[in-house]
Amino acid sequence: MPLPEYRVPLKRPPLRFEAYDVLLDAIIRGELAPGEQIRDTDVAARLGLSRTPVREAISRLVDVGLAESKPGVYTRITILDRRDVLATLKVLRALDDIAVRDGVPAMTPDHLERLREANENFAKAVRGTDVMQAIVTDDLFHAIIVEAAENPVVARLIEQLHPQIHRILFRKFSSLLGSRETVDHHEQLIALCAAGDADAAAALSAEHWSHLGVLIDDLFESDHLVR
Repeated sequence: MPLPEYRVPLKRPPLRFEAYDVLLDAIIRGELAPGEQIRDTDVAARLGLSRTPVREAISRLVDVGLAESKPGVYTRITILDRRDVLATLKVLRALDDIAVRDGVPAMTPDHLERLREANENFAKAVRGTDVMQAIVTDDLFHAIIVEAAENPVVARLIEQLHPQIHRILFRKFSSLLGSRETVDHHEQLIALCAAGDADAAAALSAEHWSHLGVLIDDLFESDHLVR
């Protein structure tokens, strides 16, 4: 599937992170489908870039597990794999537990206000069925807790793993993220953060991750995700 017209050419300087962001967005949206081959020459021409930043962007996609390459044969978007997705969720849940337990005791009034604002923006995106904005604002919400934890390793790993789950969230938004349930979860988490109850906040967050894991597993079981 070719990149859509509105994405090209890039108007800013040809930096590799820009090429990566465009390709990442296309993968999450399904515009670059699982199993689809990508060629650096085609992408470079489409984006109006040289091949070097595109190659570096594709290499980064391989590093984070969104693309796979067999030298001299193919480079393609990875297929959604049930075992890999559930393993990613397991790691994200562990990282989230660290962030919540370290972040809640360090919460400031500014953190709490930003959490409330982020959840309001998330709720607005849900009401408008703006899938990508809902994913972005949900990430921003949890990033505030990660920020409070002041653990750059956790932050870096979460950022690296999130796109694996975003591919599924975008495709199955209404059943996985697009409901009042997630907004309510955020509100409960904010209340526990305000109370400084790290243990309860971690337990609530873990419950949410477990529920998401069950829903995603059910989607694979019912064959509602292309494999």
